[in-house]
Amino acid sequence: MAEGDAGSDQRQNEEIEAMAAIYGEEWCVIDDCAKIFCIRISDDIDDPKWTLCLQVMLPNEYPGTAPPIYQLNAPWLKGQERADLSNSLEEIYIQNIGESILYLWVEKIRDVLIQKSQMTEPGPDVKKKTEEEDVECEDDLILACQPESSVKALDFDISETRTEVEVEELPPIDHGIPITDRRSTFQAHLAPVVCPKQVKMVLSKLYENKKIASATHNIYAYRIYCEDKQTFLQDCEDDGETAAGGRLLHLMEILNVKNVMVVVSRWYGGILLGPDRFKHINNCARNILVEENYTNSPEESSKSLGKNKKVRKDKKKNEH
Repeated sequence: MAEGDAGSDQRQNEEIEAMAAIYGEEWCVIDDCAKIFCIRISDDIDDPKWTLCLQVMLPNEYPGTAPPIYQLNAPWLKGQERADLSNSLEEIYIQNIGESILYLWVEKIRDVLIQKSQMTEPGPDVKKKTEEEDVECEDDLILACQPESSVKALDFDISETRTEVEVEELPPIDHGIPITDRRSTFQAHLAPVVCPKQVKMVLSKLYENKKIASATHNIYAYRIYCEDKQTFLQDCEDDGETAAGGRLLHLMEILNVKNVMVVVSRWYGGILLGPDRFKHINNCARNILVEENYTNSPEESSKSLGKNKKVRKDKKKNEH
């Protein structure tokens, strides 16, 4: 091991031990070898009103020359609010390049949650809370912290992600074969996308369909390859089905698909499916990706994943 790598490894271990000592049970080890961790942050430990799960992966270059790779998990965190918080984390990194910043990130997020709780607005809307959460609350917390999308990166200016002329036409939308299990129905929808505006256009078009708009959850993920930067712009949305968006995006990463968006609608039938619901969501997505010829052979996917590890994170969809 190079001297620099050894130094970074020691600093990472010291920071991890400090975080565990400071935050106790709030600090969770997801994968010790891959150095993936998460922490559940609340505005008030005893009586939380706003809660967020910060998942981080520490690259070998951190803290010397690279930031932690992170994901913010909270069903209420969308749009401009998500972008503002991500920008705040990026500013902290830029102001402290070469330093350990996890504690600063956690306390910044906590400050934001405290400020939010002190405002007159009510707590997060739980109308679309996953039906299984009441009976699987502990499992759902673990699921929310799973490293399905561990290659999330710091936000960048979206205007840099495409060439000068962006395609702004509504792309064609294909619909997959529904899967039904215990009265719950799952159906995937797919559209080719090459810019963030098309993602919003596809969502708006789908929501014009009354049946799709009435679905219990409309989970989606997309990946756009930026030729000029040789990076991926990608993001996902759970729409109340905890961790489903991250699992869907992880599937798309494994299949190494690009310039495509997949939306999976779920209509809840009144019977709890447990973990099977995630299997059906991913099966729907995989089937339509295969049908529309977006998948490569396993060998090609493996090679491409090694070349394209950088991603760029887009803002979430606007609330509907």
